[in-house]
Amino acid sequence: MAARGRRRWSWSGWRRAPLHAGMAVVGLCWLLPTIGLLMTALRPRALFVTSGWWQAVTRPSQLTLENFRRVLDTPQIVDSLWNTVLITVPATVGVVLIAAMAAYAFAWIEFPFRDAIFLGVVALLVVPLQMALVPVARLYGRLGIFGSITGVVLFHIAFGLPFAIFLLRNFFASIPRDLTEAARLDGASEARIFFRIMLPLGLPAIASLAIFQFLWVWNDLLVALVFARTSSAPITVAIQQQLRQFGGNIDIISAASFLSMIVPLAVFFAFQRHFAEGLLSGSVK
Repeated sequence: MAARGRRRWSWSGWRRAPLHAGMAVVGLCWLLPTIGLLMTALRPRALFVTSGWWQAVTRPSQLTLENFRRVLDTPQIVDSLWNTVLITVPATVGVVLIAAMAAYAFAWIEFPFRDAIFLGVVALLVVPLQMALVPVARLYGRLGIFGSITGVVLFHIAFGLPFAIFLLRNFFASIPRDLTEAARLDGASEARIFFRIMLPLGLPAIASLAIFQFLWVWNDLLVALVFARTSSAPITVAIQQQLRQFGGNIDIISAASFLSMIVPLAVFFAFQRHFAEGLLSGSVK
């Protein structure tokens, strides 16, 4: 029996070998641009002009951290990294908190025109972001926040809320009603039910939403180009301006680009367990 089990496992492993090989090839293709970017950032500019980045694989002695030191000595790049943090963190936290409270209200609180308002929120998902750039820019000009970090944060929160409310409302609606009814019978208020029951149970979906929102805002270029001045521009705008001003300075641009990738990668890997749980949270009862 043991020998038969080993033969069955061996045959099953051989049958899956082409699938594993294909997945490895796909993964390598996805990683290849990132590897090329890192190798370019670690090579001197003179070598980049005369040879390709792949030669660093066979000649690791040519790798250096000089490009990263030059980037960190550039005030514009360092300031833009801090601006990116000041934009991304409030925009992510604001969307998660407001969307979670709104989703709980749409899922469990009875109020007039609840379904109609929720349909209106869902309808906002089809509104292109580009349609709001000019009207919002005029509004920001009247309010005196055009070009500030506050304006960029508010824009990201406004356009992140429809999807966030739609996602969390569907998740909260799948939670058994017996939990909330038992809490109400025990005298718990809506705020207590929300913070003590809904938020802990909704942590996987909230974590997934936070990761999505963080990545969207961190990698944004269009909104920052329109609403941010040079003093409040994030890292994406700073890199774009470096490319426009110094088109041949690819070593500095590649180092700055790789630095801008480190934070979202770290956030994703730190919360990947919650991210996977959030994606699978509605598939199994």
